[in-house]
Amino acid sequence: MNLLLNLVIALQILAALVMIGLVLIQHGKGADMGASFGSGASGSLFGATGSANFLSRSTAVCAAIFFVCTLALAYFSNERGSAPTGSVLDRPTTTAPAASVPASGAALIPGTSSAPAPASASSPAASAPVLPASGAGAIPTK
Repeated sequence: MNLLLNLVIALQILAALVMIGLVLIQHGKGADMGASFGSGASGSLFGATGSANFLSRSTAVCAAIFFVCTLALAYFSNERGSAPTGSVLDRPTTTAPAASVPASGAALIPGTSSAPAPASASSPAASAPVLPASGAGAIPTK
């Protein structure tokens, strides 16, 4: 698969460079000043040179090759090898580890000692559950 992808990319780059070169060496249709004033066969549908010459046909072939290579690269880039099928909601959830909250609220206040106070059995704060600092736990209760 990788070899095919490299081959398509190389072919696309080559077709683009050849197409740029062919466009640059072509003679423009409006380049002659006499064509704008009605000289000769310039008033015909395709001009004096006919419908297409070798350079314009070669440019069209290079453009077709370039577009086919672009479509092939778009198809290859959209291919997913082993993507899980199904909904995101069907996959098991992973939970992040909970952040550690200090046992004492005094450790969060600047200027106090960073060591937590010793918990005693008679202290009501020691038996109360520790609530997170955001959400419903931040609402004071009476």
